[in-house]
Amino acid sequence: MTAITCIDDLKRLHRARTPRMFYDYAESGSYTEQTFRDNCDDFSRIRLRQKVAVDMSGRSTSSKMVGLPVTMPVGLAPVGLTGMQHADGEILAARAAESFGVPFTLSTMSICSIEDVAAHTSSPFMFQLYVMKDQEFLEAIINRAKAANCSALVLTLDLQILGQRHKDLKNGLSAPPKLTLPTMLDLAMRWRWGLGMLKTKRHSFGNIVGHAKGVGDTSSLSSWTAEQFDEKLDWDKIARIREMWGGKLILKGILDPEDARIAADFGADAIIVSNHGGRQLDGALSSIRMLPHIVKAVGDQVEIHMDSGIRSGQDVLKALALGADATWIGRAFIHGLGAMGEAGVTKALEIIHKELDTTMALCGERHIDDLGLHNLLISNGFFEEYATPQP
Repeated sequence: MTAITCIDDLKRLHRARTPRMFYDYAESGSYTEQTFRDNCDDFSRIRLRQKVAVDMSGRSTSSKMVGLPVTMPVGLAPVGLTGMQHADGEILAARAAESFGVPFTLSTMSICSIEDVAAHTSSPFMFQLYVMKDQEFLEAIINRAKAANCSALVLTLDLQILGQRHKDLKNGLSAPPKLTLPTMLDLAMRWRWGLGMLKTKRHSFGNIVGHAKGVGDTSSLSSWTAEQFDEKLDWDKIARIREMWGGKLILKGILDPEDARIAADFGADAIIVSNHGGRQLDGALSSIRMLPHIVKAVGDQVEIHMDSGIRSGQDVLKALALGADATWIGRAFIHGLGAMGEAGVTKALEIIHKELDTTMALCGERHIDDLGLHNLLISNGFFEEYATPQP
């Protein structure tokens, strides 16, 4: 590919260079994948208002996310198995984010551990927590994040039970991959990926193996993980986690105004409007469609971030114009990582930044904080198309 001009170019390279089970893990949703598709499709239904004869000089996309200065209000969201998209993937993505001046969030289900990423970066990163039933493990991993000087804890609320992703089951997803004949043939075609994996020692879930009781290797990991997501997670437990953590807390997975009001009253430093990229409740509305309702409910009480469906700088602008204070990308940077490693993540950030800056200028704005509803054209009733039936 002679020129990489958009995230879709990186996506095509990612698909060609990464084993199918890991590409499908990234590029899929639960059940029928309706919400997965809607996340992107609904962005395309929002149009932009062009303005001319406006001074476009001196533009700035700089902003802050939970008090941290950023080059643009776009962070790298937590993605499990990132180190299976490319060898040492979490380390490479964290370094790219650090160099670009945006935050990186490490997933509980990462291949590289908290300590691995801390040892290869100089700026604090955020840590995303899945709440497990094992209290000893839960307390230990929070303390490990503290010891690594993580800047915020991102607590995911929408994965108390795992939504079924058909492709993962059919591909026999595992880390490292199980060596069936189809898997071996697929791996043989991805020699670039294979060479990278041969050079690293990181092939399993670094935050769990050797840290959770009874999980000393990959053979015992799958059963432990399947049993550990805490179905009893509620606001009382969230309060206890906040007390254990003692630092900035971001609540991820808010998709309903009522839940947003509870989170704001709870005192979260930020909430992330998210449907887990369409990977949990299939049939839920897209994040961008729910964003204005949540902004209306709590926009003056808590910092509002958004993820799910962002594939361009124009998507970022639309989210900010609808009231988000910041956005997060997952698949967009994963496509870059799978395509070209650290350089690919940097390229994804460069693409989104350029698209955001150019679009902002053509909408007649010079600073990210000036974006608003006046920059958008939206069909009548788009945000009211769905409503809870009244008894």
